[in-house]
Amino acid sequence: MPTSPTTDPTDPAVPAVPAVPAVRSLGRAAPTLVTAVAAVTVTAVSRFVPLLGPLLLALLLGAVVANTSWSGSRLLEGHASVTRLLLRLGIVLVGLRLPVGDIAAIGLRGVAVVVVTVCVTFAGTRLVGRRLRLDPGFVTVLATGFSICGAAAIAAVTDTVRVRQRDVALAVAMVTLFGSGMIVALPWLAHTFGLSQEQAAIWAGASIHEVAQVVAAASLVGTGAVAVATTVKLGRVALLAPTYALAARGTRDAGRSVPLVPWFLAGFVAAVVLRSTGLVPAGGRAAADLATNVLLAAGMFGLGLGFRLRDLWPVPPRALALALASTVIAATVSLSLVLGLYN
Repeated sequence: MPTSPTTDPTDPAVPAVPAVPAVRSLGRAAPTLVTAVAAVTVTAVSRFVPLLGPLLLALLLGAVVANTSWSGSRLLEGHASVTRLLLRLGIVLVGLRLPVGDIAAIGLRGVAVVVVTVCVTFAGTRLVGRRLRLDPGFVTVLATGFSICGAAAIAAVTDTVRVRQRDVALAVAMVTLFGSGMIVALPWLAHTFGLSQEQAAIWAGASIHEVAQVVAAASLVGTGAVAVATTVKLGRVALLAPTYALAARGTRDAGRSVPLVPWFLAGFVAAVVLRSTGLVPAGGRAAADLATNVLLAAGMFGLGLGFRLRDLWPVPPRALALALASTVIAATVSLSLVLGLYN
């Protein structure tokens, strides 16, 4: 892949012009406000189209905006960092939905599905990426995103892996594209294969890239599938710390100091512990649940904003092939395990 121009204004070596604090604060607030309004709007609209749900609607809305003249609005400048933050906050709050007892309920079989799928997907994606002679940084962030939790995992790994900004955007676009396709494909395939609701939920949680995408797909499988799929998916999220450490080996940027465990993963664990104490009242759980939906919808809207055809087209065929291979690996490995262990 071509290297970035040395005159790239995003290069940290290029001195930035100091910004007026009030202007800088406004610049940070604008994309947050726009994203929040979009998330609240699609959450309200989704009540009239429950089949689609707020997460898929938010993604579609973001993609539409990204490919119109509105994408150049100053109100959206800096939305990428806002998207990462909202996705991470959403993952933290998801922990309040899951007491330890519920997570343990997936049992040894569930743990086996999660661990084997993550390990095979991560290793298999890196192997295919090397065979395709793609940039190691791009391969690593894509492998982490597809095996763990999509854009949030990609954002975490970019803190320690040498990777060009365009490759980060390309990896997020691939997660969005293929994960969104899985939202539609997995429920249909589960029905075609005659899977039970439990099997389909476990398959969704073990194979789909984003937490929000898992929830959207599981909601199409059945109302009872959402909790199971989310629990399995969060089992994958819990493996981010070791995967993060493994991804950094050999591709670490020596100029950066990064934490071993990302703050949002620590926050998620803390939220699970708090939920397990029984100290969170029903009203607090309901409010947190609504906030979680809005935050994840906001994150999906932001992911949609990153899908600009003019920036990513033509998509490098080898990158597209790697994303397809990674999706197929995750889907086939997890499905095989579900069929073998949940008959």
